[in-house]
Amino acid sequence: MNPADVRILIVDDEPDLRELYTLSLVHEGWQIDVADSVAQAREHLSRRRYALMLTDMRLPDGEGLELLRWLEGQPDRHERSIVITAYGSAGNAVAALKAGAFDYLSKPVDLAALRRTVHAAIATADAQVQAPTSSALQRMVGESDVMRALKQTLQRVARSMAPVLIHGESGTGKELAAKAVHECSARANGPFVPVNCSAIPEQLLEAEFFGYRKGAFTGAMADHAGFFVAAQGGTLFLDEIGELPLAMQAKLLRAVQERRVRPVGETAEIAVDVRLVSATHRHLERMVEQGQFRQDLFYRLNVIAVALPPLRDRLDDLPLLVEALLGDIRRDNARPGLRLSPAALQHLRRHRFPGNVRELENLLHRAAALAAHDLIGPDDIDLHSGGASAAQVQAPIAASQAEDLLDWTAPPMPGLAYLPAPSTVAQDATEFQPPEPPMTRFGASFALPPDLGVYLDQVERSILCEALRRTRFNRTAAAQLLGLNLRQIRYRMERLAIRDPAEAPPEDRS
Repeated sequence: MNPADVRILIVDDEPDLRELYTLSLVHEGWQIDVADSVAQAREHLSRRRYALMLTDMRLPDGEGLELLRWLEGQPDRHERSIVITAYGSAGNAVAALKAGAFDYLSKPVDLAALRRTVHAAIATADAQVQAPTSSALQRMVGESDVMRALKQTLQRVARSMAPVLIHGESGTGKELAAKAVHECSARANGPFVPVNCSAIPEQLLEAEFFGYRKGAFTGAMADHAGFFVAAQGGTLFLDEIGELPLAMQAKLLRAVQERRVRPVGETAEIAVDVRLVSATHRHLERMVEQGQFRQDLFYRLNVIAVALPPLRDRLDDLPLLVEALLGDIRRDNARPGLRLSPAALQHLRRHRFPGNVRELENLLHRAAALAAHDLIGPDDIDLHSGGASAAQVQAPIAASQAEDLLDWTAPPMPGLAYLPAPSTVAQDATEFQPPEPPMTRFGASFALPPDLGVYLDQVERSILCEALRRTRFNRTAAAQLLGLNLRQIRYRMERLAIRDPAEAPPEDRS
């Protein structure tokens, strides 16, 4: 858009600030109008259209939010809005974003940040007119009503800077949805930085998120930028946000509110300009009630909520998904004739897909590898040969299957009499009952362990082994069975030397 064609309305009751903002934006070649109240701003808006409105939150005759809501209620108005809030006023910032603001700025306003934000807002308006394509959006295969609505939602939320919280079961494509938001936004040319919060050791979280300076701690041999700085001008995607410990949640909250980070070992803060998109499979509202997730951080992240549908709720998309996935398998395996029979498709339709699209992909890969011919039939698709979701903990596992799944056996111990054998595994995790105290359960003749630490490690290892056996070594599902998070179960597995047999070296397998 030609700068001379851009007209901006500045609404503020302080003359000095109106003049400061005007001088800063006129320098960019834009046309500026000013107003000192809600009423005067309404007069300007009724006479002409603007590319952007910059308004203070508090005005003599009302709030800037009134202007935002008025614009939102006009279907033929497409002005972008930026709201200026008091320093540290998180509630007002969230309210502005929910009311449709493209972004907000905190007082005192940094003029360089003001110009960047205005440029981004105007670029977003241009992007909307040009309807940019998104490779991630195209990869979200499906034409069902629920998928059409989801794609429209992702395109719509991409227009602002408001934080987005994506919720969905494992395997529904949360990172793909986050990438679509990024690619449909004015930040598409900036970096997209995905971060798996559950995969970072707790003691390294602050350093990885905010960066560190050389010599800040043992092993810091050079400066490290951190995720926020790496995503500068783009989008930072925080996957599994529910796995962050409370201490890190507090630090993340401040970075989100103030848009500044302080690297470990540094005294000065660094201004950051990132769009934040988070994702989780967990029920964050329940975690807030239980004190496991900060309520203030939840409100900051959940400005725009997007729910991804499970595959079982959009089985009409199954033929398109199968064809798209088989297309990749054909190319990877040089088998152009590979296809699924109608009977095999009907066989898949009867499945609940607890692992969603990821499980479907695994099933097709396995079927293609084992099928004797290019035409995959229902007999080639084993719906019980492994899953990718906690929902599958309810599937029974035969003893012979269990022995094949793991290359170790839990040590036999009298204290584990309450654990069922693999062939009689409880069908629901709620059936598990903790043992009574040993002396009550086993009587006075029960032999005390000579080394309590070793004994408790054996008990813990056996319980972990059983949980992993029930879930076919799905760590997330096993953690949920035991009331742990992913980081906790990984720590315990490492401490007790428990590993997935599929990841073991060939010489270690038996």
